[in-house]
Amino acid sequence: MASLRLNEELENRLDHLAETTGRTKTFYIRQLIEDHIDELEDRYLAESRLENPAARLTSKKMRQELGLDH
Repeated sequence: MASLRLNEELENRLDHLAETTGRTKTFYIRQLIEDHIDELEDRYLAESRLENPAARLTSKKMRQELGLDH
């Protein structure tokens, strides 16, 4: 369970959307999270990798690790 506070403008927009469509505010909040959480996770993973880069591999070593060298 999570709770959040919205500024007045967002709260009003969400209220209007919910009233206009007959859906709940929770429905739209859940939909927004489900639609965008992958993008947020990818962004933070990319930022983390930029801040803490992993060791680099040669193409030969990468092929070996992927099992492409026979």
